[in-house]
Amino acid sequence: MINLSYIIATRNRLPFLKITLQRLIEELQPGEEIVVVDGNSTDGAKEYLQRLFEDGKIHQFVSEPDRNQAHAWNKGLLMAKGNIIKKIIDDDVHDYNAIRKCCDYMLQNPEIDVCISNSLNSNLTDPTNIITESRLPWYLNWKAGVTNTFSFGDVHLLIRKSSLSYIGMYDTQFKMIDWEYSLRISFLKAKIAYYTGYNSMSVATPGNVSSGATLQLFKYEGDIGKLKYGYAGDSSGISLYSHIKIGVGKFIHRIKNKPEAPAVMPSQDELKKIYAGYYEKLAEFNNAKEWEFIK
Repeated sequence: MINLSYIIATRNRLPFLKITLQRLIEELQPGEEIVVVDGNSTDGAKEYLQRLFEDGKIHQFVSEPDRNQAHAWNKGLLMAKGNIIKKIIDDDVHDYNAIRKCCDYMLQNPEIDVCISNSLNSNLTDPTNIITESRLPWYLNWKAGVTNTFSFGDVHLLIRKSSLSYIGMYDTQFKMIDWEYSLRISFLKAKIAYYTGYNSMSVATPGNVSSGATLQLFKYEGDIGKLKYGYAGDSSGISLYSHIKIGVGKFIHRIKNKPEAPAVMPSQDELKKIYAGYYEKLAEFNNAKEWEFIK
């Protein structure tokens, strides 16, 4: 029986896959599977993933064009065989011990639909700057009935597969799919557990979806969220969450129309060093104290 499915949707992100996926393969335990959806990569990622699949290091693999990122992630959700599903974003950092704590909690509490946690955030251009981010105050307001919905990032989201029949899958009309998904999950009054530790760290990198979004897109999708879910915003609407998601300063520069310096991708060796530091920092945060679950 598979208890936990790790799903990855990726396209042309080979340098990050070599780090994130290798770490996951090394950490994998019995009762867990790795599902990878590749969008017909042309940078060697497809061939790299095919070799891993043939060697039995990943359990399910498909490579074909996707219509958009929601389409790709939905494939992974449908392919997953585990009772609990964890989305693994190729350029983010994940604490698999913390993830298993969340998974075990959900298995022990079958009424829970999803589990989220606090998050750490960083930007690859400034890896020593790590920002702690908590949605706990908004979660508690929602839990108390003060608000009808709240937003959270899906980098730290675990989903019970059987709950997909109620909360649904990603909306293929949205670019900021995690934002819409979080509003929908909370608006539907799904059973959400909150882990006060950190199961993942969000890293802003060149070419990711958030960095390619525009102010006009945020406003358009934010207006839909307000209308559809009655979302009042976190005092300043979608923009506050977007600041966190993209990385401090980056979005502000775009708003002010200031030119950004071209993003230079570090070498593979440099990436390994940066991410090794990220994994150490994430472990330090989680080992600092005993964290708890709130439901």
